[in-house]
Amino acid sequence: MDAVVKSLSTRETSVDADKREMQRPSREEAEAAVRTLIRWAGDDPEREGLLDTPKRVAKAYRELFAGYEEDAGDVLAKVFEDVEGYGDMVLVRDIPFHSHCEHHMVPFHGKAHIAYFPSQGVVGLSKLARLVDVYARRLQTQETMTAQITDAIEDSLKPRGIAVMIEAEHMCMSMRGVMKAGSSTVTTTFTGIFKDEPAEQVRFFTQLRAGKEYR
Repeated sequence: MDAVVKSLSTRETSVDADKREMQRPSREEAEAAVRTLIRWAGDDPEREGLLDTPKRVAKAYRELFAGYEEDAGDVLAKVFEDVEGYGDMVLVRDIPFHSHCEHHMVPFHGKAHIAYFPSQGVVGLSKLARLVDVYARRLQTQETMTAQITDAIEDSLKPRGIAVMIEAEHMCMSMRGVMKAGSSTVTTTFTGIFKDEPAEQVRFFTQLRAGKEYR
């Protein structure tokens, strides 16, 4: 699994490098591309209801893919070392997210669950939610996103173990292709204590299940 995490997480480096070298098209070029897609879909971009659609789509894309403008290291930069000796599991569950499949550019959405055993300190709980958005707001695969979140936590916190689980429904399966609405995909990564001690994996899953039972 470590090899898989490493191979997937290196994609962040290549993406960031490509981003620096790639010149972003102008807003006008983006809007022209949307007009082309509207015509490809079979409609007239000049009709009243679609006149402002290219402008709206270009604006929405800057928001939907804002993760390309953010750095995971900056999000996790503030580490609190004074935790009164606490060293047990920290779990933030049910972090909602929306992302877009890089294969069809249609949405997938779900929840992320993140746990870690502190070593050098902890981060603010909201930072883990922000970390999910950094990677969710990019063109993604769920597998890569799971590995990238794990790798970012490892780089910034050096914890004794990390567990990341993502549950999502993919519109590329629900609204096209096999059209199996309601099906979900689950991906996980475990490092350190979570990988070496099966009992900690069980405790992780037990706490996730307990959270559902309490609702």
